[in-house]
Amino acid sequence: MVYDILAVNPGSTSTKIAVFRNRQEMFREDIEHDSVFLDSHPDIEEQFPFRRDMVLACLEVHSYQVEQLSAVVGRGGLLPPVKAGGYTVNQAMKDRILKGPISPHASNMGALIADAVATPLGIPAYIYDAVSSDEFMEISRITGIPEVVRQSFCHVLNSKAMARKAAEEAGKSYEEMNFLVAHMGGGISFSAHRHGKIVDALSDDGGAFSPQRSGSVPIIYIVDMCYSGKYTKAELMRKIRGDGGLKAYLGTYDCREIEKMIRQGNEKAELLYEAQAYQVAKGIGQLAPALKGNVDAIILTGGMAHSKMLTDWITDYIDFLGPVRIMPGEMELEALAYGALRILQGQEKANIYRDALYG
Repeated sequence: MVYDILAVNPGSTSTKIAVFRNRQEMFREDIEHDSVFLDSHPDIEEQFPFRRDMVLACLEVHSYQVEQLSAVVGRGGLLPPVKAGGYTVNQAMKDRILKGPISPHASNMGALIADAVATPLGIPAYIYDAVSSDEFMEISRITGIPEVVRQSFCHVLNSKAMARKAAEEAGKSYEEMNFLVAHMGGGISFSAHRHGKIVDALSDDGGAFSPQRSGSVPIIYIVDMCYSGKYTKAELMRKIRGDGGLKAYLGTYDCREIEKMIRQGNEKAELLYEAQAYQVAKGIGQLAPALKGNVDAIILTGGMAHSKMLTDWITDYIDFLGPVRIMPGEMELEALAYGALRILQGQEKANIYRDALYG
């Protein structure tokens, strides 16, 4: 059987789409959105119709007949913890996204756009490997504060996609292997994959600092800053997410600019960039006990994995744990489409989203 699948990945400033025929990419587009419109329409409910129409217009530009589609799959957002894998978009899911409570994030629109395109065509709409997918061991959930329970929050979609690809290239299934994955972008997250499940992870505020985020900082210092009277909540959040990390130290989060500084002899830039590598290595090492040392491969992925300087430093620190695979970039659209394809081919079963608030 041949299936055409539209994959939709809404981001903060753009919506990425691609059409796949089984595993063959037909075309893709990164639809940039006007910042003035986004700033004046911050709510998902306001942005959704605009983004939906842009997706449909893009398909028309490519002279693609939507009637050829077999399914539409959107990036899963920040729904209350769900299983990894696919879910059929239903009314309960849409109600949670539109009515809340749910953390605001552009990825929440993935389900809405997928459903809006699929429903008139009478074809299924899915989400796959939602950001909030949770497969943690119970022991992974415990913190030192009983009121705070750890939940899985990492770059699930790309991390699993790269792990699946690495397993395939090794001639095995994802479920047969164990991986430690560092996804390195504007934020950095880590995940331990044991026989097809992410059993522990470090979120982008729980591990290494990154180009724009502070990462894990000793909590006593944060408490002191909260009560210092110097910052509003919004200002502190901005220091943690957006203005932290390398940007806070060097005034830029562009790794190419930082490497240029290093080549020009900037010792501070070199120290901080190697500190970035060192912290990534520590994040990987922190999750190694989840696999009890049985590591088939360590995967470095995301945009920062394009930096050979950085990945060489990281490898030097952690290759004693296992072989290191450099898999730069992200394959989120592929991951969405391939997940939907496995459902259509009967290799996986789509889950049904159930919500205590909305049935």
